[in-house]
Amino acid sequence: MLVSNQVIAESCIQFGTSGARGLVEQFTPAACAAFAHSFISGIKSQFDFNTVAVAIDNRPSSPAMAQATISAIEAMGFDAVYYGVIPTPALAYSAMQDGIPCIMITGSHIPFDRNGIKFYRPDGEITKADEQAILNAEVAFEEPKLSELKVSDKAAKQYVRRYTDLFDAQLLSGKRIGIYEHSSAGRDLYQGLFEALGAEVVSLERTDEFVPIDTEAVAEVDKAKARAWSSEHNLDFIFSTDGDGDRPLVADENGEWLRGDILGLLCAQEMGIEALAIPVSCNTIIEQSSAFKAVSKTKIGSPYVIAEFEVLSKKYNRIAGFEANGGFLLGSDAEINGQTLKALPTRDAVLPALMLLSAGKDAGIAKLVNELPQRFSHSDRIQNFATENSLAILAKGKANPQGLIEELGFNESVDCVNTTDGLRITLSSGDIVHLRPSGNAPELRCYAESDTMLQASEIVSSVLAKVQTLQL
Repeated sequence: MLVSNQVIAESCIQFGTSGARGLVEQFTPAACAAFAHSFISGIKSQFDFNTVAVAIDNRPSSPAMAQATISAIEAMGFDAVYYGVIPTPALAYSAMQDGIPCIMITGSHIPFDRNGIKFYRPDGEITKADEQAILNAEVAFEEPKLSELKVSDKAAKQYVRRYTDLFDAQLLSGKRIGIYEHSSAGRDLYQGLFEALGAEVVSLERTDEFVPIDTEAVAEVDKAKARAWSSEHNLDFIFSTDGDGDRPLVADENGEWLRGDILGLLCAQEMGIEALAIPVSCNTIIEQSSAFKAVSKTKIGSPYVIAEFEVLSKKYNRIAGFEANGGFLLGSDAEINGQTLKALPTRDAVLPALMLLSAGKDAGIAKLVNELPQRFSHSDRIQNFATENSLAILAKGKANPQGLIEELGFNESVDCVNTTDGLRITLSSGDIVHLRPSGNAPELRCYAESDTMLQASEIVSSVLAKVQTLQL
């Protein structure tokens, strides 16, 4: 007999910004089953359900993890419904409509040698308190027995209808949209969805190899691809997502990828959102915008954004949140085109893309972006950078921010320091430097904000080069 908290501890799997993450070899059948047992045991007294939904991304390791998870669900006496490869928000939306919990097997955008598990209660994404409860639960269980899985297409169809029912069938008439499919979990849904709204769709670079697209640190090769695709295919828009389809990556008619927080800002404006919850890493033009009655800043990670919804909902009726990686979270029901769009408090890639297309259907998307205040943010990361080194840099900066800034090559003074999540330093010039260890992998992320994209990009490149030479 195995005990869940012991198995989880021995696996060394940890919760990141959204979900449990670890190396593929750490997600043994026993470890996957342990997480399922702990999660379901912790919520079964709070909610009335007899079924748990499961879905996966396209990582080669995901099907076996799903088999172990479903074995554990059935061993506890619950039914399991398996939706196969679909986007995380599609699974979450369907489960919420059915009032049941769900488990998504995905590593999102993290490197190929890793994977993860996301958990949703019947009322939505779990909290940080729920995460601790999962890690601490002591549930006895037997080694899971793996069996073949039968796929249901119910959740995929529900997700597509959520958006095709919201807009006129001619919303995208005359538009040519490229879908950068790669290995996205939603790649089999997106073409039909956009075509149902009148678009002509061009499929781009579908691959059988898993591609860990990071929508927050877009690779230079992907920037070049988008510009080339836009020109070659005469595209009005390019749509893509990260691995599990909850973070969008969209490009305008010139093939220029939009930053996720700029996409979120334009989406929220188009939807008439009253109050926002956004991570501290988002562009400062959002909190300075007159479009919103309130903008709350949180730590990075969807659980923190969702937790802030409870606070905002006491004063405002139409609330939402988004992250610098592009994921848009709808914290309340919203009326769009006379139709009610149900709340979906988890990251979603399709909603912000469609709202942007709606906003720019006449004048184009580039014009919408150019009309915003010209304040630019950029981010990148150092991969395979030991977390203890990242934490040492943060400790050094918190103790002496002026000293760290000088070591990083800046010849100006520190205006203010924000330690909400990592170390965010505003300089006397108004430029912002933000260092933060990734919550999902051994990576150090650097965010920068400045009055020009060139300056923001140069800050990130310079800082990431300098931190690797610091004496710690």
